Amino acid sequence: MELNLTDVDAIIDHWGPKPDSLLQIMLDINHRFRFLPRESMERVAERLRMPVSQVFGVANFFKVFRLKPQGRVLVHVCTGTACHVKGTPRLLDRIQQDLHLRPGDTTEDLSLTLETVNCVGACASAPVVVVDGVTYGQATPTEISQLAKKLMETNKA
Repeated sequence: MELNLTDVDAIIDHWGPKPDSLLQIMLDINHRFRFLPRESMERVAERLRMPVSQVFGVANFFKVFRLKPQGRVLVHVCTGTACHVKGTPRLLDRIQQDLHLRPGDTTEDLSLTLETVNCVGACASAPVVVVDGVTYGQATPTEISQLAKKLMETNKA
């Protein structure tokens, strides 16, 4: 997706170019582009008449903001205590092999992003992998391998 500063300006205009709107503006930009492009943060700083360092500081402080492009499909592997004890390390190894990604990486075609998360709140179903909001509980390496292969096939650009 190519950055369109007109879209950024529209978001800023919607909320009003004032410092009080910074978080909502950044949330909307993050949602629109699936991350916060550098140029968008520079435009926000310019339009809100605030230092770029302040906008970057907010972007780095809140975990909700992404500074790198995300894939269309998000794969979250839970690394919480219950999941870890029940086999997440094996699941993560397998999914990394199958997707050819490390946690935090996105495929070149922006189809998939692999991430680890501290807890998804499904400890009774450990180990857990969440793919675009769908929870796969009590997952085995074989099941995760099949899921990864299916994801790669269905998300080719």
